[in-house]
Amino acid sequence: MCGLPDVLYVDHGTDFTSHHLAQTAKYLHFQIIYSTIARPQGRGKIERIFGTINTELLAELPGYLTRGQRHPEPVLTLPELDTAIGEFIGAKYHHRTHPETGDSPYRTWIGDGWLPRLPETVDDLNLLLLTVAKTRIVHRDGVRFQGLRYVSPLLAAYVKEQVVIRYDPRDISEIHVFHKNQYICKAVDPDHASTTVSLKDIQHARAARRRELRGQITERIAVVTGHQDPSFPAPAAPTPPAQRKTKLRTYLEDD
Repeated sequence: MCGLPDVLYVDHGTDFTSHHLAQTAKYLHFQIIYSTIARPQGRGKIERIFGTINTELLAELPGYLTRGQRHPEPVLTLPELDTAIGEFIGAKYHHRTHPETGDSPYRTWIGDGWLPRLPETVDDLNLLLLTVAKTRIVHRDGVRFQGLRYVSPLLAAYVKEQVVIRYDPRDISEIHVFHKNQYICKAVDPDHASTTVSLKDIQHARAARRRELRGQITERIAVVTGHQDPSFPAPAAPTPPAQRKTKLRTYLEDD
């Protein structure tokens, strides 16, 4: 079950009011309609699927919290939760009988032989839906982003040029590079070419490194302070410069 919508009906969440979604709607030629604020009656079908996922899936996953429970350490990673939701919708929800239609959503979808509107390639769709766009400058050693360096032989012709990169926040081991709306290449980070690394992994690693450096600095200050000779006088505070006294000048005026 897939295809491009003609209309996307959403609420006013930050994900749906983002510039990224507006760009995607423009490229894929669909209209975004926002529901009326403070009127949940207009979002019944949306809220219903959320309720189904909460009660039938999330409540059965490890680490699920009920009212009054303490907050334990997270049990599932974000990729594991994403996989669980995808399997629930694709393998269970779409293939069970709906009480109102008397048929499963999947059989209803294919029942009339209707063909949905599709992109030219699946890669084109993934590139628009799964990636975030940023502008960068091509350097002689590649494109730099989030402290990583991305290289490709095709970037040599665009040194000092401004390009647009698209990346998947769940895996920034590679980026897609565009120049003046034309696709150039896929560039990879040589240090993570064979692994998957998310944007959050990089941010967490940086935060941990900063904490480690701060701890080392604090420890060194404590060591130096502990080894100071108490008989050695502390350096005198600098004497502030004496303020110049201004003199009142008088002038003789002609009568």
